[in-house]
Amino acid sequence: MNTLSYKTVSVNKETAAKKWLLVDAEGQTLGRLASNVAFLLRGKHKTNFTVNSDCGDNVIVINAEKVVLTGDKMETKIYIHHTGYPGGQRETTPREFLAKQPTRLVEKAVKGMLPKSKLGSALYKNLKVYAGPKHDQDAQKPETVKIDSIK
Repeated sequence: MNTLSYKTVSVNKETAAKKWLLVDAEGQTLGRLASNVAFLLRGKHKTNFTVNSDCGDNVIVINAEKVVLTGDKMETKIYIHHTGYPGGQRETTPREFLAKQPTRLVEKAVKGMLPKSKLGSALYKNLKVYAGPKHDQDAQKPETVKIDSIK
């Protein structure tokens, strides 16, 4: 019996077959959208998924300003950050995020679902979020993905 046929093949950054995927966020719930986008960025939908390498796809999210939050989270959910100065703790609601920077709401949700390591930082760079329906990645010929049929 040939034992070489039983070797486990690990995918690395160079051998990963990366694609560009297009996701439409219009009418999608923020948490479910972010979970599925993180799933695609990580590469867990592929058969050759390797835990410690960037083998996921590049994901483009359009219509980020039309994302939906369930219940009264638009007013009651609070994002906290600190300026670094004494008394510099600031609070922001999702409604304020959507008014100032609509893409940050989706980016923050997806980033929270990625690994907290160098790998997570590398995976986050594969995400492009746009507020409207237009995007700059036409040259990459992204494939449209139905976000509901991922898992």
